[in-house]
Amino acid sequence: MKKVLLFADFGIDDIMAVIYANFEDNVELVGIVAEYGNVEKKIAIRNARYLQQLTGRYDVPLIVGAERPLIGGTPIYYPEIHGPEGFGAYIPSQAVEDGNENIFENFHQVYDVIEKYNKDLTIICVGRLTSLATSFILYPETVDKVKEIFIMGGAFNFPGNVTPVAEANIYGDPYAANIVFNYAKNMTIFPLNVTQRAVLTSEMVNYIDEVNRKANNALGLIIKPMMDYYWQFYKSQNPAISGSPLHDVLTLWAVFNESNITYTYKPVRVVTSFGSAFGQTIGDFRSFVQLSEDSVHRIAIEFDYPLFINRVIEVLTTELINNNN
Repeated sequence: MKKVLLFADFGIDDIMAVIYANFEDNVELVGIVAEYGNVEKKIAIRNARYLQQLTGRYDVPLIVGAERPLIGGTPIYYPEIHGPEGFGAYIPSQAVEDGNENIFENFHQVYDVIEKYNKDLTIICVGRLTSLATSFILYPETVDKVKEIFIMGGAFNFPGNVTPVAEANIYGDPYAANIVFNYAKNMTIFPLNVTQRAVLTSEMVNYIDEVNRKANNALGLIIKPMMDYYWQFYKSQNPAISGSPLHDVLTLWAVFNESNITYTYKPVRVVTSFGSAFGQTIGDFRSFVQLSEDSVHRIAIEFDYPLFINRVIEVLTTELINNNN
């Protein structure tokens, strides 16, 4: 079982990843860092608390992450993709939102979690990289102890989803991404060109909803209104798409499916200068003996989709219902 410290910004795909992680028996969540990104930080924390309420997982430490990017600008949010509350068309209860007044900064807990598990710990970052970069700045020797780091971000030889060349998690804070890419050891990147194939179709969503309705499972019932909202956005961009990609769930699934994924090792850099390439991830994929001197990381290029999606459906139906009633 993988012990996972999860960094997330709590839009729809992040929320799906947290739900999945709570009921995947190959994963043990040992901490969640909630930060700005798809929604502002206070909403991200509220969403994390709401999931605690629905799952009953108050044993997993909730850590307050970054509020703004290292680039110094004002964060840009995407309500047309994730909804104003981060849950798409679903609206969390007001009671949890009111509890935000009691939030306090506790980022030092990242240090505590890493020190507790060190070489047994996997860090997964599926949002902006600001909080993870801050960990490298504040606790470099401690972060070096972790077994491995997985991130969802970037796009290689593939169009971006924010600009023609940049993916959202990297574009949101290229300075932070640059720190992580330069200093992370044993890091695996799941780029947009791979995760966009991890589609949960509308038929699959309807099946998950039907099963959870029969079981009257409150947590399972939030999936369809979220994923339908997400799908509507993707259809507005690509009318032929059959569903919505589970970018972040795929990255989580990958940590215990080593043999079902194809990887390559390539030097990678992040464009931090302002201009048309801002936020672009550039991998040196040339067939040369001598490649660029940028830091080398493992990059996913293929995965077993049927195996992935079948496990996701199983977890969001059977495992969720059996362990959340």
